[in-house]
Amino acid sequence: MSVRTKAKARNGAGNIQPTFVGEHLVADPRVCHGELTFRSTRVPAETILRYLADGYSLAYVRKSWPEVSAEAIQEAIRLASQQLVQHYRSKKS
Repeated sequence: MSVRTKAKARNGAGNIQPTFVGEHLVADPRVCHGELTFRSTRVPAETILRYLADGYSLAYVRKSWPEVSAEAIQEAIRLASQQLVQHYRSKKS
């Protein structure tokens, strides 16, 4: 599955609209300074990914941030791993 993004055009006031990544992630300039967050939350994707990388369990993460679904976390992991693999594949060429 490739990363799907959808950016909306600037509105009349010149404000940049959100960029939707996959089904569960969004980068919205009005939320957390445009950081990539889980949709309809203020939880940065980087925070969840770092906790998992540091060895915290999915159960711990879900208990700490119940507003973020397991499916959303799985999507963030999948997209991050795809980008990592793609980055290093392009370096080999």
